Amino acid sequence: MFVWVGVGVLVLGAAAWAVSRLKPAAPSVDASAVWPDTVKRGDIVRQVRGSTGTLVPREDSIQLIPALTDATVVRIRVLPGAKVTPDTVLMDLSDPQLEQQLTSAKLAQQQAEHDYRALQSQLQSTLMDKKMAAAQVNADYTTDQLQAQTDKQLLALGVISDIAYNKSKNTADQLTDQHKLSMQQLDVNENNIKVQLQSAQSKIDQAKTLVDLYEKQTAALEVKAGISGEAAALPTPMQVGTHVAAGTPVAEVIQLDKLKAALQIAETQAHDIQLGQPATVDTHNGIVEGHVSRIDPTVLNGTRTVDVQLDGPLPPGAVPNLSVDGTINLETLHNVLYVGRPALGNENSTLSLFKEDPDHKGAERVQVKVGKASVQFIQVLDGLKEGDTVILSDMSRYDNVDRIRLE
Repeated sequence: MFVWVGVGVLVLGAAAWAVSRLKPAAPSVDASAVWPDTVKRGDIVRQVRGSTGTLVPREDSIQLIPALTDATVVRIRVLPGAKVTPDTVLMDLSDPQLEQQLTSAKLAQQQAEHDYRALQSQLQSTLMDKKMAAAQVNADYTTDQLQAQTDKQLLALGVISDIAYNKSKNTADQLTDQHKLSMQQLDVNENNIKVQLQSAQSKIDQAKTLVDLYEKQTAALEVKAGISGEAAALPTPMQVGTHVAAGTPVAEVIQLDKLKAALQIAETQAHDIQLGQPATVDTHNGIVEGHVSRIDPTVLNGTRTVDVQLDGPLPPGAVPNLSVDGTINLETLHNVLYVGRPALGNENSTLSLFKEDPDHKGAERVQVKVGKASVQFIQVLDGLKEGDTVILSDMSRYDNVDRIRLE
C-alpha cells in the first residue's frame, strides 16, 4: 500500500516538473487586425514628408507700402482679403504740414523762375550795350584800315607826305588793338551771362525738385496697392485715427500667383535634403509640382523649415496660410530589397519583426537589419528575403513572446 502511494507521488512530481519546463502557448492575434506586407525587390524612391506645412508668400510677391511722411489714417477703403489692382486705393492719410510745405515750395519755384527771367533780361540788355560799343569800334576800325591803305597808295604817288601817312597808319594800328579787346570783352561777357543764368537755373531746379518731392509725398497720402493681388493683414492693423511715422508700413499686398510651400520636416529626416530636389505639394484641392528652394539652418521644436517653390499653377482656393502637405524626393535606390515601413523603427537600425509562416497561420520574431527609409518603404539589408511576409503593425504588446498565432 505505501509502495503504491510513493510511486504515485513520484509520478505526480515528475509530471509537474515536465509541465513547468513547457513554454507558454503562443498568444492568438486577429489576422485582420494586423498590417502585413511582402518583401519585394526593385527600385524605390526615397522620400521625406512634411505633414504640417503652409502656403506662404514668396519674397518677390510681397508689396509692403510704407508711409512717406508722418501722417494720420483718415479713411480705410479696403479690408484684408480683398482683391486689388495696382490703382486700387487702400486707405487715405492726412498730413497738414505737408500741404503747407508743398505750397511754400511752389511759391519758391515761382520766385526762382521770376528771378531767372529778370536776370536774363538785365544781362541781355547789358550784352546789347556791349555789342553796340563793339560794333562802333569795328566800324571805326574798318574805316581807318581803309584810310591807311588809301594813304599808303597816295604816298607812293607822292600826293601826301610821310608824316600824313604815318599818322593814318598809327590810328589804324590803335583801332586794331581796340577791336581785338572789344571782341574779347564780348566773349567774356557772354560766358559770364551763361554762368549767371546757370546759377539762376540751378535755383529753379532745386525748387522744382522740392516741389516734385512734396507732390510725390502728397500723392502717397492716397495709399495705392501698386500691384495686383490680395490685401494682407499687417501685424498691427491700421485704424482710422492711427498716427504713423514716416517709414511705418501701412499696407501690404500679396501676389497670389507667387506662393511657396513652407514644409516642417523632422530634424532626423532633413539631413539628406538638398536644394533643387523635386517635390510635390498637396493643397487638398490639387497637387502641385515644385522643387526645394531653401533649407532653414535652424531647428525649432525638432523640425526644420524647408521651402518648396511651386513650378506649376496653383489650384483654386490656394491662399496664404493654407495648410498643405508635401513630399520631397531624395534619391532613387535601384534593385534593392524593400518592404513597407514598419510602424515602429528607424532607418539604418535593426528591427524586431514578426515574419509570417508560409501558411500565414502563425508568425515568428526575427531580427531584420534595415538601411535607408522612405515615406512608405524601407530597405532590407539582412534577415529577410524576397517573398517573405512580415507584420508592420505596432506589436509592442507582444514584446515578451517570440511567436504568435494568427486567426
